Amino acid sequence: MPFDPDEGGGERRKRAPSRNVLGGKLEPCSIKPMTGFYRNGCCDTGPDDFGNHTVCIVATAEFLAFSKSRGNDLSTPMPKFGFPGLKPGDRWCLCAPRWQEALDAGKAPRVVLRATHEGALDDCALADLKKYAIDLA
Repeated sequence: MPFDPDEGGGERRKRAPSRNVLGGKLEPCSIKPMTGFYRNGCCDTGPDDFGNHTVCIVATAEFLAFSKSRGNDLSTPMPKFGFPGLKPGDRWCLCAPRWQEALDAGKAPRVVLRATHEGALDDCALADLKKYAIDLA
């Protein structure tokens, strides 16, 4: 678990666990391929994540083609950055505004709610995310 410096006395304290859109502890999205803004497998976010990489998706060919057409090529490998390229079925922490854009265009991929950070709700409605959820009983 990450540690944040405590402002008083330089001691270190545990950071509160991140929450998912259902109010529970944020679960990992993917470690193969490694995802997340912090490349820790979770759709965690922070003040330096201007893209809001908070929605855990399951990639589809249709979505990958849509994302590429919008200037965000997620399917082409980029070895110099350690990025293998996504293929259908891979899980990935997607920017919440991009997921909303895909939804509006009728191309939204499925979502793993337990691995989707509550910060996604800044850009996406919970009702919409639930319609695309793979982890609701």
